[in-house]
Amino acid sequence: MKLKFLQFFPVALAGLIMCSNVHAQETNMGVKPSLSTWSIGLNGGVLTGISPLGGQNDFSHWKASLGYGLYIKKQISPGFSLRLDGVRGKVKGDNSKPYNDGTINSSTIGSYNTDLRYSASLSAQLNMVNWSMFSQQNNAQLYALAGGGFVNYKTTTTPTGSSTETTGPAVNKMIIPVGVGAKFRLSEGVNFDLGWTINFVDGDTFDGYARGSNDKYNYGYAGLEFALGKGKQLAFFSPTAATYEEALAAKNTANALRSDLDAQKAENARLRSEMNDLLKDSDGDGVADKLDKCPNTPAGTVVDGSGCPLKVPAPQITEKVIITEADRKVVKDAISNLEFDLGKATIRAKSYETLNRVAALLVEKNFSLKLAGHTDITGSRELNLRLSKERAEAVKAYLVSQGANASRIEATGYGPDQPIATNKTAAGRQQNRRVEFTLY
Repeated sequence: MKLKFLQFFPVALAGLIMCSNVHAQETNMGVKPSLSTWSIGLNGGVLTGISPLGGQNDFSHWKASLGYGLYIKKQISPGFSLRLDGVRGKVKGDNSKPYNDGTINSSTIGSYNTDLRYSASLSAQLNMVNWSMFSQQNNAQLYALAGGGFVNYKTTTTPTGSSTETTGPAVNKMIIPVGVGAKFRLSEGVNFDLGWTINFVDGDTFDGYARGSNDKYNYGYAGLEFALGKGKQLAFFSPTAATYEEALAAKNTANALRSDLDAQKAENARLRSEMNDLLKDSDGDGVADKLDKCPNTPAGTVVDGSGCPLKVPAPQITEKVIITEADRKVVKDAISNLEFDLGKATIRAKSYETLNRVAALLVEKNFSLKLAGHTDITGSRELNLRLSKERAEAVKAYLVSQGANASRIEATGYGPDQPIATNKTAAGRQQNRRVEFTLY
C-alpha cells in the first residue's frame, strides 16, 4: 500500500506540471512584461485528521483544530505557478464516538494530539477557470494544486480509559499535498483566498496508531494574498482576451492604414505632376527652367547654379619648395648654438650669428618655418608650457627683426610633453630644453 502510494502521486504531479508547461507556452505570448508575478499569502483555518475521499480512519471521532499558514508564490504564466507553503497547528481525534456504520473502535489508544511543529511543501498550482475569458483582467478563478514536501511533528497519545499522556519523539515524514481552491481579487494587489488541501503522509503513525495504511490530514483555510511589485497580476490576466483585443486593434489599424494609403497614392500622383513641372529642364544644362537665369544655353556648356555659363579661373601654378642639405645645415647650426638665460625667454648674444643665417635663408628662398619650444620636467607644467611658448615666440620675433616674413613663421610651445631624452639626468634634461626648427 505504501509503495503504491509513493509511486502514484509523483507521477500525477509530473503530469500536472507537463500539462501546465504546455499551457504556459500557449498563453505566454499574450503576457505583458509589466505584470506582477510574485505574491505572499497568509491564511488560517481548520486542521482535521480525516478525509472525505473515503477510507477507514484510525480513530472514529475527529476534532477540528486551529491551523495557520504562510506561502510564497511565483506565477510562471497566467495558468501555472509554483507555490511554497508552510503550515502549523494541531491535529486531534479520539474514539469517543462509533464510526458511521455503528462500529466501535476497540483500539487501546483512546485519543491523540499531533503537533505540527512545521510543514513545508512545494506545489504546482494550475488555474483551471477564470470567470471571464474575454476580459483581460479577471476578478475570480478556481485552481488545483499538487506537490510534495516534509512535515515535522510530535504525537501525544492517551490510552483508552486512562488520562496518562505519552508524547513521542519528533518525526520527519514526506507529505504529498493535493488541493483545490477559489480566489477572488479584492483590489489590484490583494486577493481573498479559499482553499482545501489533503496532505497524504508517508507513514502510518502520524496519529500514534498503526493500522496498516498511510495517514492523512486536511487543512481547510481562508486568507489573503498580497501581490508584490507594480502592475496587474499575471494570475488574473487572460491571454485569450489580450489576443482578441490585439487582433481587433490590428484589424482597425489595417483598415486605417488602407484608407491612408489610398489618400497617399492620390497625393503622390499630384506631387509627381508638380515635381515634373518643377524639374523641367528645356536646355538640358542641369538647372530647372524655373531657376534658370540663362535659358537656351548651348549643349555641353558648363553652368553655375543659376544656369549661366561658368567662368573657369585660370590655373594657379604652385612653386615646389626644395630644401637642400646646405639649408638643413644652417638650421641645424642655429639649433645647436641657441641658448637662453636660465628660466627666461631671453636669447643670449652668442646665438645671434647662426640665427641671422636662418633669417637670411628665409628671406632668400621664401621658406616657411615652424618653431616648437620644449622644456624638461623641472618646475610646474603650467610654467613650462608658458616658458616653451615664450622662447619659441622670442626666436620668431628675432627672425622677423632680421627681415623674415612673420606670416611664414609659426611658434608653438609644448612644455615638457615631448621629451627626447630622460629627465632623470642633467644631460637628459639639457637635451629636452630646446627649440626645434622645421623648414617647409
